[in-house]
Amino acid sequence: MSEKSKIVFVGNKMPMDYVLAIITGLSANDAKEITLKARGKAITTAVDAAEITRNRFLKELKVSKIGIGTEEMPAREGETKTRMVSIIEITLTRP
Repeated sequence: MSEKSKIVFVGNKMPMDYVLAIITGLSANDAKEITLKARGKAITTAVDAAEITRNRFLKELKVSKIGIGTEEMPAREGETKTRMVSIIEITLTRP
């Protein structure tokens, strides 16, 4: 792959923390695209961070790809079954 790409894993922080990570990742590495990855309840934070970045800061960013799926997670302590967790990958690209 000739283009540099970067991945931001979204968790429990505030959306603006991830907005800063997106902007820094795109400018510091001179990358053309960045991917946000989130699972479970963090999916809403990933969508918020992508939209805040696109609408307020880097208006030239486009959502080039959205991938959704499910991952099987190991059982927690005291549980016997594995659990299924939703995942999303949002790829933002600039011209």
